[in-house]
Amino acid sequence: MSELEVTEEQRRYNEIAIKYAAKIHGARSALKASAQPVVDELFPSFNRTGLGVYREYERMGNRPVTEGLQVQADLQGVVFEHLGLTIGTVLHDIDLKQTLSSATIKLIRKTLLERKVVFFRDQHLTEDEQVSFGRRFGELDAFPFGKPGDNPYILEINHDEQRPGTENNWHTDVTWMKKPSLGSIAQCVVVPPIGGSTLFADSYAAYLGLPPEMQARLQHISGINDYRFFLMGGGGGALPEDLATEIKKEIAFGVSHPMLRTHPETGRTALYFNGGFLRHESLYDNRTGEALGVEKAKELVSFLQQQHGRPEYVCEFKWQPGSIAFWDNRAAQHYAASDYYPHKRVLRRVTVSGDRPYYNPAKK
Repeated sequence: MSELEVTEEQRRYNEIAIKYAAKIHGARSALKASAQPVVDELFPSFNRTGLGVYREYERMGNRPVTEGLQVQADLQGVVFEHLGLTIGTVLHDIDLKQTLSSATIKLIRKTLLERKVVFFRDQHLTEDEQVSFGRRFGELDAFPFGKPGDNPYILEINHDEQRPGTENNWHTDVTWMKKPSLGSIAQCVVVPPIGGSTLFADSYAAYLGLPPEMQARLQHISGINDYRFFLMGGGGGALPEDLATEIKKEIAFGVSHPMLRTHPETGRTALYFNGGFLRHESLYDNRTGEALGVEKAKELVSFLQQQHGRPEYVCEFKWQPGSIAFWDNRAAQHYAASDYYPHKRVLRRVTVSGDRPYYNPAKK
């Protein structure tokens, strides 16, 4: 085919494309003008991520925090720095080393409920100070499967050349417990020269972004969670069989939680599971007790494990020495980027006690 023929063919194609572009646009415009568009129908069933964020932000009043919370922050001289549309806020001008008033604690808790995770800079708390701060929000849970600090309620999360980071998956904490923690409070002590951020995802928006048929399907599905990951070598070497048996006698091994969770304080529904602790084949209908079957269960978990990782749901927090993150395990998942090996990264974490997960769509 000659160059002249190709050019003529291209010219003809463009004439046709331009003609139909105008016609198609006119037809779509007429359709939109004839009826008020339903927002849900603007998003295809296979890509509702943007809808999930839109619905959550709409439910938040189309503003990062409620007017009342903003007023309280202004009165206390606290400055908000929002990292994501629906999730993640840095609270400036609060010194956590000081004795905080009940009004300031109330402000922090209210911000946590509205924003799912809150952050502080340049705090440099001692272990005891970090534990005391955590106790302002409830009783604490000690952690049996990691290195404790000098204060037994501190968990040290250390990674270096000999211990690469392994928390690089989307998860909510300690779902192997009957009553998983309300929230986790982590302080960065050693920061790698580059990388090492933690990402946080909005579990409300992740639920709202699911196809309606998937939302309906998950209402009645639960699964079994356990801590075999730690017994088999996660976070260190595999435990001796006699010690593992002893632990199972003392700490419940295998607890059931729903895949959707109603937040006990906000009443909102969150997509709720931890792929590392959930037995992927264990899903069952909690009305009848009937198992989904191995293949269906694994297929469902595989689909859901991709949901939190969509960037629209996510904010990123870049650690600095003395930075603190306080996240609501009932409303968010997190992912610790393991992009700093062989450098060192050290966090200290305390966890605030929670309650047993449940699903009640009637609660608002």
